[in-house]
Amino acid sequence: MVKWWKQSAFYEIYMPSFKDANGDGVGDFTGITSKLDYLKELGVDGLWLTPFYPSPKVDNGYDISDYYGIDPEYGTMEDFEYFISEAHKRNIKVIIDLVLNHTSSMHQWFQESKSSRNHPKRDWYIWKDEPNNWESFFSGSAWEYDENTGQYYYHAFAKEQVDLNWSNPEVKKAMFDVMRFWLDKGVDGFRLDVINFLKVNDTFRDNPFDPEKKEQIHLYDKDQEGILTVIEEIAEEVHQYPGKFLVGEVGSEDIDILKRYSGTGKLDVSFNFNIGSISEFNSEQLFRRLAETEQAYDSDQMPTLFFSSHDMSRHISRFGGSEDRAKVIAALMLTAKGVPFIYQGDEIGMLDWIADDVSEMMDVQGRLAYGEAIKAKSKEEALALANERSRDKSRTPMQWSAENYAGFSEVRPWIAVPAESLGINVQNQQKDPQSMLSFYKCLLKLRKRQSSLQTGEYEFLKYKDGMISFMRRNQIERTMVALNFSEDVQPLYIGEKNVSLLLSNKREAIVNGATLDVLPNEAIILKEDSI
Repeated sequence: MVKWWKQSAFYEIYMPSFKDANGDGVGDFTGITSKLDYLKELGVDGLWLTPFYPSPKVDNGYDISDYYGIDPEYGTMEDFEYFISEAHKRNIKVIIDLVLNHTSSMHQWFQESKSSRNHPKRDWYIWKDEPNNWESFFSGSAWEYDENTGQYYYHAFAKEQVDLNWSNPEVKKAMFDVMRFWLDKGVDGFRLDVINFLKVNDTFRDNPFDPEKKEQIHLYDKDQEGILTVIEEIAEEVHQYPGKFLVGEVGSEDIDILKRYSGTGKLDVSFNFNIGSISEFNSEQLFRRLAETEQAYDSDQMPTLFFSSHDMSRHISRFGGSEDRAKVIAALMLTAKGVPFIYQGDEIGMLDWIADDVSEMMDVQGRLAYGEAIKAKSKEEALALANERSRDKSRTPMQWSAENYAGFSEVRPWIAVPAESLGINVQNQQKDPQSMLSFYKCLLKLRKRQSSLQTGEYEFLKYKDGMISFMRRNQIERTMVALNFSEDVQPLYIGEKNVSLLLSNKREAIVNGATLDVLPNEAIILKEDSI
């Protein structure tokens, strides 16, 4: 039997920004529950929720202070349980973000750890008399001095996100208890945050420096020996619950590193940043990375397909702002081989938001970048750098309508609502059969109908003159896809076979022939009439 997640399309919900139901300007579980029918109609099969646990929100919830609770901003445990029940009634699975490698500095475990060098939980975190040269991935030293005990503690990210010591078996047991708690609550799996940072090199050697890039090489503080053993133990624990799904955020674009973490006995999939995080649009580079992943992965591995998330610029902005191109990218994500993850708002073509003042900025990375830059640059230059580094650009409220605050809330939201919401919103697009939203619905409906688009292998995967084309085949059918990212008409060789048009963003019918002219910025999906 095919595993459910191999046939599923996921939708990421950024908790603070999806839908506010209680009028405090922050999204919540009641708000998400109210939009489950929208998500069902859209056609997604699974939801990924960003953290909703109690947190000081130095990093918007990725600094967890209580793994067993619901942050009051998002509702109550009863609200969560009702949401899970209602999602499952609609045959929608739910996976939740879980941060295993660090806690908030306000977590009770760390408060106990820092209380004394002799406290039983002292070794639950990483303490040293002297720091090495390791740098935080946010900026500055990865070590923070604690005056009370006269030692430094390690934090790979913000100083308020303190790394756990996974060499201590008590830490592993405590985190396994957390996973079991939420699995017993009915969640369908986990997205494991920065999972390749779970262990560090216990010699604590200094990291080398790259003189060309003028940056530290993170050689000893991620992807360390022993990490895969821990991954296997996590997978074994979670998969004792039938049908549960594990996706890992592995902080790398190197396919040789990414492939280590998924497959039999490991994570089910890991996020393919080698594909999804290309900074500027380049169809040849995109094809090359798809092909490299297909070649590198074993038969028990499956890639993921995504181009936006709460941690990166939205792809429609990153790739030039063209709605036509965004539709072709959507077709790639939902027809190529892999498990697709749609980021909330991409289905209506939401754009990046740029802050006009640093006071509007909520993201810790943006604020840190501004603080560093303002020492040497003008306010304008510092703000430009902060906007570049900030993740706020993709975290603005979901644009439901042209009403006040985009229909997200009745009060001013926790972060700005872009002016574009007046025109780019769900309400407008639901009425337009040519809209981005309508195209996503058609793609998702087609993906459910064509089993080869869920689990089919590539019969071929080609690139020429700005067009990516492929055939996916299973025992039942062949489905051909051509994605013309160029501004020119491109020929697609069909041969002597009769084909039927399944979907296009540019036409409603085709005439059979040996070749088919694929229009500029056209995604065309064809079914061979007989296999």
